[in-house]
Amino acid sequence: MMTHYKTEKRKAEVGERILITNAEKTGNHYTNGDVLTVVESTTTYVIAASRPVIWHHEYEVIIGEQTLTPNLDEMDYDELIALVEAVMKAIRTRSYKNGYDQGRFDADIEAVHGTREKSDQQKRDEIVAQAKEDVRVLYYKDYIVDTYFIVNAEKRTVVALRKSKMYGHLKSKGIAKCAPDDCFNVHIGKAIALRRALGFEVPSEYLNVPQPTEVRDGDYVEHNVGNERRVVSREGKFPPINKPFVGLSVVKDHISEFKIVDDSRSEGGA
Repeated sequence: MMTHYKTEKRKAEVGERILITNAEKTGNHYTNGDVLTVVESTTTYVIAASRPVIWHHEYEVIIGEQTLTPNLDEMDYDELIALVEAVMKAIRTRSYKNGYDQGRFDADIEAVHGTREKSDQQKRDEIVAQAKEDVRVLYYKDYIVDTYFIVNAEKRTVVALRKSKMYGHLKSKGIAKCAPDDCFNVHIGKAIALRRALGFEVPSEYLNVPQPTEVRDGDYVEHNVGNERRVVSREGKFPPINKPFVGLSVVKDHISEFKIVDDSRSEGGA
């Protein structure tokens, strides 16, 4: 926010603030627009803390100030973000001083504007999309070998085999195995296995991806009673042939009774 100063053209006294309006050659110690506090005043000049002599004709004495509301349309993205963060900080500080419950404050802000923190499902979706792109880029950059994936959704594993295009022999392989309590996703598995086959580092987000919280058409679920895997099928859609299925609305209505075990929704899980 911009600050507008009300000033007087007169000699400043010790302790008063001054606004530099007519800076002369000062060796870059101060410039027009600087606000300084006077620590010594004489008949011909004043001195501000850590500043040289300032002649009386170089400044005006500040007697008041007003913060102007910025024109949001004229601010760039970074300025807008800085402004929002400053406003939120001021609101939180004021609410704390006034004894306003912080939990209620956060809840009110979230109710009006939504939370800025991404949900676990949003984070997982982004990581899956990143894994798909990772595999696509690494696959097409591998000019000297052909890459094959062996996916075993039942055993929750993905193996990447890199074979020489010219001779057909195996050059390297990588294996990704899903932890027993985690939800299997073939795209993340491929990205991990291929990176290991190439000798590349595996990003930590692939190894610590949040578990899904939203069931979708094509996911595999297990009921709390028994461990039969069933593919989720949207109502009105022809159910998968030779695969036990359960309706999407049924799972959503009784989500606490089901666990999502495979959200690949591709050749790895369907």
